[in-house]
Amino acid sequence: MLPFGLTEYKARLEKTKESMSDQGIDVLLITNPANMNYLSGYDGWSFYVDQMLIVISDEDQPIWIGRKMDAKAAEATTWLYKDNIIPYPEDHIQNDLKHPMDFIAKILTQIGQSKRKIGVEMGSYYFSALAYEKLKSNLPNAQFSDATLLVNYVRLIKSEKEIEYMKRAARIAGIGMQAAVESIQEGVRECDVAANIYSGLISGTPEYGGDYPSIVPLLPAGKNTSTPHLTWTDRKYTNNEMVLIELAGCHQRYHSPLARTVSIGKPADKALETSKILVEGLNTALDKVKPGITCEEVELAWNTVISKHGISKDSRIGYSIGLNYPPDWGEHTASLRKGDHTVLQPNMAFHLIPALWFEDYGIEITESFRVTETGCEVLTDFERGLIVKDHLQAII
Repeated sequence: MLPFGLTEYKARLEKTKESMSDQGIDVLLITNPANMNYLSGYDGWSFYVDQMLIVISDEDQPIWIGRKMDAKAAEATTWLYKDNIIPYPEDHIQNDLKHPMDFIAKILTQIGQSKRKIGVEMGSYYFSALAYEKLKSNLPNAQFSDATLLVNYVRLIKSEKEIEYMKRAARIAGIGMQAAVESIQEGVRECDVAANIYSGLISGTPEYGGDYPSIVPLLPAGKNTSTPHLTWTDRKYTNNEMVLIELAGCHQRYHSPLARTVSIGKPADKALETSKILVEGLNTALDKVKPGITCEEVELAWNTVISKHGISKDSRIGYSIGLNYPPDWGEHTASLRKGDHTVLQPNMAFHLIPALWFEDYGIEITESFRVTETGCEVLTDFERGLIVKDHLQAII
């Protein structure tokens, strides 16, 4: 079931250990499921309970520790020896008297790791304050440090196989977007559009299927297009309103996001004009991308375009993407924004999202791209521009 060869997993592990050494870390405790997957292949919907991948600087393989009923999933999806898959008892689940970190600390003590320099993912969604306190109380002689993004930065430059999966995800994103555009009509319920999107995203293509994306389709409509992160209701669309569609195709847990804006009926002149400015800025930003350019310089190219039209935007216009699990498809590393001096390198991948939100409406038109040796390759393939629907006709 492994989506990559053993050689690639071992190379990832060695790069992680190099970063550990640079930060003075002997033992890395990983709770972010994307990082667990990246290094071991582990893939299961078990991140709602405590689980961990332990990387030890002088050991050849990581150790997976998780819930007993999930141990078979670890055997099925990882490249680890069975002895490196250690389940904790079921009575540690949601028990005020026992905690999985008590068990994990005991294992670390038994294998001689209780007095070492231990890195933990302090900023991980999946590592609670209680988990940290349990580790500290059970390992009083350990030296803890924050290693939240250590593996995330190792993931920043993709392999050719990872890019292949992202291209597949991009094709799936287009299928989901097409389903959305075809479904959105006056009198249609928002929830039915969401259902059609999911059908496309999961079915994928005849050659390869889709996976569940880390974020649900975002579908604000009407005045709610002034904010980006609303989902759907069971209300029916009306004529002369706009709908924002932001979604992502997902394949082997790799994501390629895509956003477009649909107008049911003729859009307001200001919305149409804004969409043209946005596309001009998006194209200018894409043209700027190449190895050696900083993230900040890409944002500046976009900002130069909108500034001449009297528009300002204080949020970032993009972020690194790739492998992930809910609740986010972003990698939390490089961002396309002022002040980010990350230098672009081949096979970095980003979601370029130069969207604009105003008091009573918004426009989203985005692309996912990878940095190439000479510029960039847009992964998604969907006509750019405000999509205007007149009854049953879609005019782009």
